[in-house]
Amino acid sequence: MRIQAVVWDVDDTLFDYRAADRSGIAAHVAAEGLSTAFESPDHALARWFEVTEFHWARVSAGELTYEEHCRERVRAFTGRDLDDDEADAWFGRYIAHYESAWALFPDFLPALEALVPSHRHAVLSNSSLLVQEHKLRTLGVLDRFEAVLCAVDLGVAKPAAEAFHAACDALGLPPEQVAYVGDHPEIDGRGAAEAGLLSVLIDRYGEEPAGETGDGAGERAWRRIRSLAELPAVLGAETRFGARSTFG
Repeated sequence: MRIQAVVWDVDDTLFDYRAADRSGIAAHVAAEGLSTAFESPDHALARWFEVTEFHWARVSAGELTYEEHCRERVRAFTGRDLDDDEADAWFGRYIAHYESAWALFPDFLPALEALVPSHRHAVLSNSSLLVQEHKLRTLGVLDRFEAVLCAVDLGVAKPAAEAFHAACDALGLPPEQVAYVGDHPEIDGRGAAEAGLLSVLIDRYGEEPAGETGDGAGERAWRRIRSLAELPAVLGAETRFGARSTFG
């Protein structure tokens, strides 16, 4: 059955979150005079990523609101017992540095333009609408998607099949007519595949094995690509853009 629509992950798929977060926290640590609190800039970055992952998981589990998770990240990172107003102000100053580094991956818009004539487009993220709609609007692409769905607002997160099916329902399409493009092998790659979507894993840095398998019958759980330039060929789109993937 022909793929009718593409549902996109946001961070580290179409938006270079890794680079923006690295640049933002490095600039913020320097501006806040925290450089001496860490062994090296890399240590500060590693600690920030650690507390971010830990407290975002608590949001996904329903233990914290988005605002509470921001405050807990700040307290854990700084080691300071800041009150809510102080933590909010600290996080706001970080956000200013982070947003100044926002950028789309250069292969996203060409891939999107190539697919617009043949496919519909939506977003499914494990973040919140508050965050992702602002991000997509700032990057100038919010209006390119029919729907934007986020785990915090849905009440269910990837890799649960219900999250992927909610995106399909928003498009009015069955899972077998929808492709999902994401960067995380388990949350995105395997989750989308097990929900019945055509799963496409964008592995920009060559970090994932090429030979992943799905149900034990020799079928791959996802198609692995190294650039979004390969996506139209994977979807069988009628376009001259890109080339068929050689990465599985």
